Amino acid sequence: MPPANKERVRRWLVVFAVAALAYLVVAYGLLPLLWRHYEHQQGLASKPMITETAEGIPGDPLNVGLVGDEAEVHRIMLAAGWHPADAITLRSSIAIAGSVVLDRPYEAAPVSTLFYEGRSQDFAFEKIIGGSADRRHHVRLWLVLAKGDEGRSVWLGAATRDLGVGLSDYTGQITHHIAADIDAERDALVADLTASRMVTALYKVSGVGPTLFGRNGEGDNYFTDGELRFAVISPGGTPVSANPVELEGPALSELKDNLWSATRGLGPAGEPY
Repeated sequence: MPPANKERVRRWLVVFAVAALAYLVVAYGLLPLLWRHYEHQQGLASKPMITETAEGIPGDPLNVGLVGDEAEVHRIMLAAGWHPADAITLRSSIAIAGSVVLDRPYEAAPVSTLFYEGRSQDFAFEKIIGGSADRRHHVRLWLVLAKGDEGRSVWLGAATRDLGVGLSDYTGQITHHIAADIDAERDALVADLTASRMVTALYKVSGVGPTLFGRNGEGDNYFTDGELRFAVISPGGTPVSANPVELEGPALSELKDNLWSATRGLGPAGEPY
């Protein structure tokens, strides 16, 4: 090869190497870092944002947060029309099976166990869709910070919507399958909480990050903008007359959410919400 051609090839290889390095730095270092924001809850910066099954398989992402003590959490959930789930026992297991098979109500049907930082959920709440526990809204909650930025307890939750009973793609066990659009379920729960008139502030904190083709611990598809939506409960869970204050996130995070809104239709197909 003539010397001139060798030099040209060398220059192109250098350009390619620089471009590839720049891509890796931006795509896998800078941009993921810029999307993250914990300005409203600094204590969450080092926390994982996804649950696990008993087998250690990544489960449902965390997508909601509540600020308030245990009594306030229970009060607002009940006021929002959500019922605490029964513990898993032989009796409750038979009852939920009867609810699904016979299509009869069971508003406190048990919820399967997921783990966060090695702990099963502290509480679970649900809202039945239709006449049985086959289809329902539900959220599992964990106490994650004893004292957050507001000086109050911080609870993180995974809110999803059950579409029906089936078999896990991963273990073959009987389970509920969830709707893919977990952001819609998160937003519906926050709307219910806001309607209770017990929320004083709303804001977002970074979760798992934008995910278009995620799979939970049962193999179900999900997609999400990767944000946790937080609701600050009024002290004592007392009703307030003013609408909650909407705290803005960083400008780059807002840009990301706008871009996500334009692309979320590319996610896995699922039953319309």
